[in-house]
Amino acid sequence: MTSGSSPLAMAVAGEAPEVSISRDLVKRGLIATPVLVLISAVAAGADGAWSAAFAVALILLNFSMAAWLISVTARISLGLMMGAILFGYILRLALITLAVLLVKDMSWVSIPVLGVTIIVTHLGLLFWEMKYVAASLAFPGLKPDVAEWRASRAPENH
Repeated sequence: MTSGSSPLAMAVAGEAPEVSISRDLVKRGLIATPVLVLISAVAAGADGAWSAAFAVALILLNFSMAAWLISVTARISLGLMMGAILFGYILRLALITLAVLLVKDMSWVSIPVLGVTIIVTHLGLLFWEMKYVAASLAFPGLKPDVAEWRASRAPENH
């Protein structure tokens, strides 16, 4: 190995695809929110609706915090980013737990609806987003639309 800086001390250049993916997750979450709130209202009344809205807000905040942590720490170093991902995950789970513990005894909370909505929203948004994420180095992050993809494949006109 040559003498030089460790790859873990290097920063990542360019825009972090996590930010665009998180923005897309939040957009889809806002689209799904009325449906989740309506289903919860039918199942558990007004308390179910408020609980579902609170759960969705928690999850959207969780995804946004994750992307923010990655985008900020990736600019500093890969080692810091890896630590932020691991400990940020634990911190974000603790914050969700704390938020649930703080509201669990309030009159507007339906714990079963809150719990189910947290799980369904987390997993549902991740599975929904899988359809739109490109797993290639050419387009990290979200898949490009057809016009953008064709433009990238077209030979350059000189």
